[in-house]
Amino acid sequence: MPRVRKGAARTQARSRTLRAARGYWGTKSRHKQQAKVALMRAGQFAYRDRRARRRDFRRLWITRITAACRMRGTRYSRFINGVQRAGVLLNRKMLSQIAIEDPKAFDQLVELAEANTIAEAQK
Repeated sequence: MPRVRKGAARTQARSRTLRAARGYWGTKSRHKQQAKVALMRAGQFAYRDRRARRRDFRRLWITRITAACRMRGTRYSRFINGVQRAGVLLNRKMLSQIAIEDPKAFDQLVELAEANTIAEAQK
């Protein structure tokens, strides 16, 4: 049986790797092996940072809610506790958007949270 060479498949694999590494600096965009290593590393960073981005956004939303609460004379922890006890099903992203775009509605949420925090404390 004759030996089979990889000609076309090998060329396609090499061009696929180099196409994915286009824009990388120096050898990483020109040599197959260096490009392969760089792509593996880039993939690891991308995987890690997709999760880090979620953490960063949650921190941002909490910071915005904290600032809005302080402007209204309450603390973030009391506000979140009161909102949860009131049964409000808004997440932190939505609460921060409300704080920015609709301050009157956020004032009502703060009053609701305070009322539920005080009512629970008196029981």
